[in-house]
Amino acid sequence: MLEDLRHSNRSVGLKQSIKAIESGDVKLAFIAKDADKKIVETIENACVQRSITVSYADNMKQLGRACGIEVGAAVACVLK
Repeated sequence: MLEDLRHSNRSVGLKQSIKAIESGDVKLAFIAKDADKKIVETIENACVQRSITVSYADNMKQLGRACGIEVGAAVACVLK
């Protein structure tokens, strides 16, 4: 599933992902299991309110690599 991030339109990071979720542009969200609890709760709540599926990456480094960036990412979304 993480492979979907590299080959699709995506948003990476908390601020961009929240904007995309709120605007209805997200079809799937990924959250790193080692992300800050407050970030996890924020994204999970936003996704539940909009019936967006959430998947989990093992860690921020893995999620960042899946997005094609050299730093870790707490959250990333596949856009519609």
